[in-house]
Amino acid sequence: MKRSSLFRKYFSIFALCIVLSIIVLGAVLLVFASQYFQNERYAMLERNANFAAATTARNYEANDFGLIDIPVIDTAYSVLAFSVDAEIFLCNTEGVLLYSAGAQSEKAEGTVVNPDIVSRAIAGKYSGTGTLGGFFTEAYYVVGVPVIGRGQPVGALFAASNARSLTEFLVELAKMFLVSAAVVLFISFVLIYFITSNLVKPLKEMLFATQSFSQGDFTKRVQVSGFDELGQLAMAFNNMASSLATTETTRRSFVANVSHELKTPMTTIGGFVDGILDGTIPEEKRDHYLQIVSNEVKRLSRLVRSMLDTARIETGELHMNPTLFDISESIRQSVFSLEQTIEEKRVRIEGLETDKVMIWADMDLMHQVVYNLIENAVKFVNEEGVITFHYQQDAQRTYVAIRNTGEGLEKSEVPLLFERFYKLDKSRSLNKNGVGLGLHIVKSIVNYHKGEIFVRSEQGEYTEFEFCIPNPPKKTDKEKDREKREDA
Repeated sequence: MKRSSLFRKYFSIFALCIVLSIIVLGAVLLVFASQYFQNERYAMLERNANFAAATTARNYEANDFGLIDIPVIDTAYSVLAFSVDAEIFLCNTEGVLLYSAGAQSEKAEGTVVNPDIVSRAIAGKYSGTGTLGGFFTEAYYVVGVPVIGRGQPVGALFAASNARSLTEFLVELAKMFLVSAAVVLFISFVLIYFITSNLVKPLKEMLFATQSFSQGDFTKRVQVSGFDELGQLAMAFNNMASSLATTETTRRSFVANVSHELKTPMTTIGGFVDGILDGTIPEEKRDHYLQIVSNEVKRLSRLVRSMLDTARIETGELHMNPTLFDISESIRQSVFSLEQTIEEKRVRIEGLETDKVMIWADMDLMHQVVYNLIENAVKFVNEEGVITFHYQQDAQRTYVAIRNTGEGLEKSEVPLLFERFYKLDKSRSLNKNGVGLGLHIVKSIVNYHKGEIFVRSEQGEYTEFEFCIPNPPKKTDKEKDREKREDA
């Protein structure tokens, strides 16, 4: 399967980080191991040099400080030299070799060691790496200490170890490290491969899904495999996809409904106007059909006005001018404007006679809310039915309820009431004047006021719409005093 550039990028970054980490770790390990090895080697040589110097001093003292018994110290020098793979040799204060033990024991007696080095050893201690002023043919670790007789240095004793041992040690250590690093790299690359694949997988799924979205298919979803950041991203992506699917469905429904709502009155208008122009409609019936044309034009006007109101609300272009006013008075005005229809259906109105119910809202917009709800109640109330108004106020909100008797609503209809162009009369034959935007506009205006609207219904009994609006914030004492001074 072809891997994405994102997979290659992540895999390369992770692999590079691990390789660099191992290189740095190896370098640090070799440096510290080398330092540790040298320190240990110098410490070991110093211990053996001090022991050999002490042995030599005792032998010198046993011979009344006249000479050193070589056969006696030979055993001690040889054991020390071969036990730690080192060279041990004794010089006098002028640097002349007196005795040596070890691989370099073939050095002839009388060979001179660099006087500067000997003087430093006699002065206290010498340690360093090199050929000891040409004494050795290759680099050695060397430690030199004084041999004390009668409280004075009588010579210098040197312990030396070939520096090749460090190289051999580091080579062996590097081999072990490289083998271990190879195993670690193999395991790491395998793990990185699968980790990166799992990391990139939801992103690739999102890419494929967005490609489907661009073609209008909103059914693709991303598998959610956890609750980490990627899991939350996948859930947010799926929620976005659902929202896009709902929006697309709403858009298509909106376009279809607008087309239908515009087509029907335009067809009617066009047909009747053509009939009047070509004489198909008799002279005595023209006024009748012109009235129908006028009604259809008004219906188109209401549709366009409602659509413009909806667009203004949804785009945030609708500006409120809140004021304190009596909502019950606005309801009474709306009822009186629908008086003719109410009387024709012999509807009884209850709850109009009430004290003032003051709310803080835009008067014109709230009048549109109550008018649409009352018109809806009058439209669907049964003959000789009852429309009831109820008000309630608490510390936070004011509630207004409008109930009408009648057939009521099915439970499946309630969630759809506030959708654009939704009509209760599915055949669109019971309500020729409605455009299906009234309740949508009502909900939008109420929500714009930070309020809520509820629907309650029992089939065969009633339908009730109740909305609530937040009360205005209480004025502080300072604000009240300022208003009093302004009024004065």
